[in-house]
Amino acid sequence: MTVTARSVWLVLGGIVSVQVGAAFAKQLFDEVTPTTMVWLRLATSTVVLVALARPRLAGRSRTDWLVVLGFGATLLTMNWAIYQSFARMPLGLAVTIEFLGPLTIALVGSRRRLDLLWVALAAVGVALLGFDTTGVTIPGVAFALLAGACWAAYIPLSAATGRRWPGFSGLALASVVGAVVLAPYAVTAGGGDSPLLDPAVVGIGVLVGLLSSVVPYSLELVALRTMPSHVFGILMSLEPAAAALAGVVLLAELLGAVQWLAVACVVVASVGVTRSLTATDEPPPVLG
Repeated sequence: MTVTARSVWLVLGGIVSVQVGAAFAKQLFDEVTPTTMVWLRLATSTVVLVALARPRLAGRSRTDWLVVLGFGATLLTMNWAIYQSFARMPLGLAVTIEFLGPLTIALVGSRRRLDLLWVALAAVGVALLGFDTTGVTIPGVAFALLAGACWAAYIPLSAATGRRWPGFSGLALASVVGAVVLAPYAVTAGGGDSPLLDPAVVGIGVLVGLLSSVVPYSLELVALRTMPSHVFGILMSLEPAAAALAGVVLLAELLGAVQWLAVACVVVASVGVTRSLTATDEPPPVLG
């Protein structure tokens, strides 16, 4: 499979879109709870994905439904937890810690000695965060670790859903699950002064949904037609760095030298692990 420059730029565009959407979401956290913002994101992606996928529900087995419900619960928890995390600490650091989830999945079962180096490097990155705790909070770290654990579960569930539900139909239904579960909390937030009554808030929420879900999913789907999964994984390893840059540019979240070094360690470790994968053990695509 030949990797084209166009497919690389599509993936990079998707990465930037996700993190810009996260930065826009954080800018509203003084007016909207992270839970409400996650719901707006999921509701937007649900409407668009269901319209595009038009999933067929008839004739599905019990296992099909259990898989997509599990996928939906994981998708919901992953997004909710990471929003709770970067509401409490810099965006770049939250995503760096979250990224330990898919990194762990890539390392599980590996028998290559070289991968021990990448484990050590990722551990160094995490340890470095303990030396410069500026902006780092214990709840923020805990939520980021929860998001990372969900991301680790998301990978096999995404693959299982893809095998049972064609195209975007499984992802569309998983988004429906998340939107329905969160709806009562989002609608009642703020009581009679619910932020959902503010057209400006809803508009930005829709924008966040497009930037963080619809646009990257679409770009990655097109890119993966001409890009091997291991190359895709290498590019996705840039997520923590992209999040840190988005935090600096859009949120003025300046990181210290040690924190940048921690981000770099996790990024390099992820790239190293992904490069060591062979064609027979490529992970499924990760649509973050």
